[in-house]
Amino acid sequence: MSTTSNQKNGKSPDATAHLLAGASAGLVSAVTLQPFDLLKTRLQQQQLTSKHEVRTSVARELKKLTEIKDLWRGTLPSTLRTSIGAGLYFTVLSKMRTNWAEYKSTKDSTLNLKSGSSVLPKLTPVENLTTGFLARALAGYITMPITIIKTRFESNLYNYNSMYEGIQGIYLDDNKGLTAKGSIRNFFKGSLATLVRDCPYAGLYVLTYEMFKNDFIPVLVPQTLGDNRSSVINSSAAVLAASTCTTITAPFDAIKTRLQLTNETSMVKAAKTLIHEDGGFRNLFRGLSLRLGRKGISAGISWCIYEELIKSSFVQKKFIKKDAPMS
Repeated sequence: MSTTSNQKNGKSPDATAHLLAGASAGLVSAVTLQPFDLLKTRLQQQQLTSKHEVRTSVARELKKLTEIKDLWRGTLPSTLRTSIGAGLYFTVLSKMRTNWAEYKSTKDSTLNLKSGSSVLPKLTPVENLTTGFLARALAGYITMPITIIKTRFESNLYNYNSMYEGIQGIYLDDNKGLTAKGSIRNFFKGSLATLVRDCPYAGLYVLTYEMFKNDFIPVLVPQTLGDNRSSVINSSAAVLAASTCTTITAPFDAIKTRLQLTNETSMVKAAKTLIHEDGGFRNLFRGLSLRLGRKGISAGISWCIYEELIKSSFVQKKFIKKDAPMS
């Protein structure tokens, strides 16, 4: 893709640009793909509704819905969580990668750290893994309360009618709403399982995304696509990376959902409970197909929007650093 004059002059967008671009990408992704998240949560909760319930499926869950709009239940907390989380994640990730690339450049000025289709610098696989891991850990922990509200809204175990009701219900969860005493810790239930799922996922994702984007996909995408070539490369790399990492981290997603919908406090206990239920070891991968679809499409949308917004002429004019070297 052709570069802008600002890119050629070695200048890069500031943190505000990365925050807004990431939040915009997360917003579009969250609203578009909320039905995938809702159905995945419903599949993962099935043993909590009745021990003798017929094994559910996507088709059965769809039949239970009275209106199409019910597929978007939980969109508000999902949108808040994804847009805020994506904004924070992309901002922290770009800052870490850019600063590390600049540090490496001061040590060795002969290093080529520029990517052909991206504004993000090229780093080693270990550096990609580490920066992705740390950026997700920070963003994931900050947005954990919204994640729990989102999960409860998507589940039909809790009939919250508003965000306030959901916040109140979670705060008083240990006391079943019988007393005024509650705990802020309830908003961080399943934090460890979520971080164990998301941090390796994010680290592996950045590693595989950069590998697909810089080494494999460009070989397959023809130059004749012109200015659209970088979008195709970035989107394809994002989908492939998301599919790979989603499969690897699927068990932690099932454990996370169980912890956030019940009073279980141990990852090990939750995992044993899932395995001992009808379905056995497969329960750890329940909802994987929906998560694969959601994550793959979400990554394609989010990273394409993010990368293209960062390179857009509007961002280059409004948020350009005057004296910063291009990452």
